[in-house]
Amino acid sequence: MIMRNEYYFLSNMYPCQITYNGHTFKSSESAFQAQKDISRVSEFEALDGRDAKRLGRKVKMRPDWESVKLNIMEEILRIKFSNSILAEKLKAVKGPIVEENTWHDTYWGVCNGIGENHHGKLLEKIRADLLKEGANNG
Repeated sequence: MIMRNEYYFLSNMYPCQITYNGHTFKSSESAFQAQKDISRVSEFEALDGRDAKRLGRKVKMRPDWESVKLNIMEEILRIKFSNSILAEKLKAVKGPIVEENTWHDTYWGVCNGIGENHHGKLLEKIRADLLKEGANNG
């Protein structure tokens, strides 16, 4: 599944307001990239996802980044999908969620059939939790 067109809302580049650790960002990508160097977090608040990703490649990475990035992404995605409209759209997605890409990101997605697809797996986990909550409240 390519996160474009009707699935663009699944992308971290999708414009949406994310408030994380007291800062408000324009996308989940911006919020995520800002966590790489928390001394510079305010620089990311006004950036869209693309510009935030670009800046995120230039900052001095926090020493624990590799051990915390997956949990940070999950927290940010849970905030994103606490929006009722986005939550309903996520719940309506059927089947596996795979972040297919052509830029060889095999950690967050899948390229040429190879990858860990952590972004897709997190979205599936959040979808399952949202569906479970709906079943418990209905």
